[in-house]
Amino acid sequence: MKRSRMQKEAETVRTMISMYCEGNHSSKGSLCNDCMELASYAQSRALSCKFGNRKPVCGKCKIHCYKPSMREKIKMVMRYSGPRMIFKHPVMLTRHVLDLIIY
Repeated sequence: MKRSRMQKEAETVRTMISMYCEGNHSSKGSLCNDCMELASYAQSRALSCKFGNRKPVCGKCKIHCYKPSMREKIKMVMRYSGPRMIFKHPVMLTRHVLDLIIY
């Protein structure tokens, strides 16, 4: 079964949150409560995007649907995890970069 763009983006964000949590909160295999809350919030935002499969990556979107506190948290996650994706998840990163260009 083919995954939608929204599902792929939710998976990418979840992976980045996991990397952040493991690196900053010393969690192994599961997320801490704060990161679990952020992952759940990010997934709900990605899967309910009004743009559907034409959804731009969040950084390029004209509508910021994250509330300010969650937006700051996800920015910290992206700053930490983004550069590390090159080594841990290069295919996922490549797909995300292509989405930056295409959408």
